[in-house]
Amino acid sequence: MQLPLFPLNTVLFPDGLLPLRIFEARYMDMARDCLRDGTSFGVCLITRGSEVGGPAAFESVGCVARIAAWDMPQLGVLSIRAVGVQRMRVSSSRLREDKLAIGEVELLEADVDGPPAQRHVDCVELLRRIIEDMQSNAAGQDGDARLPFQPPWKFESSAWVGNRLCEVLPVPLKAKQKLMELDDAATRLDIVTDYLRQHAVLK
Repeated sequence: MQLPLFPLNTVLFPDGLLPLRIFEARYMDMARDCLRDGTSFGVCLITRGSEVGGPAAFESVGCVARIAAWDMPQLGVLSIRAVGVQRMRVSSSRLREDKLAIGEVELLEADVDGPPAQRHVDCVELLRRIIEDMQSNAAGQDGDARLPFQPPWKFESSAWVGNRLCEVLPVPLKAKQKLMELDDAATRLDIVTDYLRQHAVLK
């Protein structure tokens, strides 16, 4: 399938939230088409170049995103809230005349998932506390709409717990990219657990 691509300095995980302020014409047109047609776009981590201006090089594995909400707070600036849907692999890409990248993409299978193992219970509880703290801080500010995570909270899913923790880990984007590319949720959560214990976040 073909998808418009949005290379960014971020790694989007399935079920992850991505707020964007769009002002370049190529991405304004892309968002307009997605909203009009109910279609999606692909998000890939930039490996060389920048988000604005000329074309950037990007990772071949990224995530399909759909627009969940939008607003235009000022003329010429579009604010959107996108949600990660499914991992994808870009086999090839081309640039349109307006410099928007169009990719030939293959959708990747969802993670091998299951309930968190006993060794991951502390990670689940940590994520619960993070969400509770964020909800407390966001009280009176549109509630869950202000949170970086989207309900429902899937604490029974290793993939969901691992992905959400990966999003907030203070690690380089390259490391997050490698974590996103893993196709086994338990392995990803093992790595996250080890990292949190090494840094004394978990005992």
